[in-house]
Amino acid sequence: MGNKFAEIAFTPSVLAVQKRMGSSKYYDKMLGGEPYNQELGSDETAFIKLRDTFYMASVSETGWPYVQHRGGPPGFIKVLDATTLGFADYRGNRQYISVGNVLKDDRVAIILIDYPNRTRLKLLGHARIVDAGESELLAALDMPAYRARVERGFVIKVAAYDWNCPQHITPRFTQAEIEAVMGSLKQRIADIEAELKECRSTRAATL
Repeated sequence: MGNKFAEIAFTPSVLAVQKRMGSSKYYDKMLGGEPYNQELGSDETAFIKLRDTFYMASVSETGWPYVQHRGGPPGFIKVLDATTLGFADYRGNRQYISVGNVLKDDRVAIILIDYPNRTRLKLLGHARIVDAGESELLAALDMPAYRARVERGFVIKVAAYDWNCPQHITPRFTQAEIEAVMGSLKQRIADIEAELKECRSTRAATL
């Protein structure tokens, strides 16, 4: 048992490559012992609740992986409990590839990234579709203030998760994050300009 992510992801061929490349000495310790990394803790929950985007991979009937971007307002992906995530599926290009894939094979992989802080969380789980027949759950997944049409919901039972290293994550910032910093800078500039104006007025009065 041990690390549930390693138990799922470290297949025999993966273990063989790790051994050949010399990295097995770092990962062997993840296997065996009591199971862990299968239930979301406070750190994982807080991280997920702040995200406004993530990437989800599903598996097609022909065995091809398919990765799709999912986005919404911060907090649109919800932690329903320690092993369950959910999110509203907003109307997009209407290809419905992820939906069709999940109906045949419920396995999904998710990557969530905090670009400014160069932090990445990977999750493996089993997804199911939530439709109008589960109106109460669908309403719980919705973000009423977000002006987008909800077509359905996804609920994902978390099988395992793993925090990834920050290497090669380029820091990127959203418009809202930039505006928040610029707002404080603009206010500081305005304060300095007001102080300078007052100093000039005081100096002019003494001449």
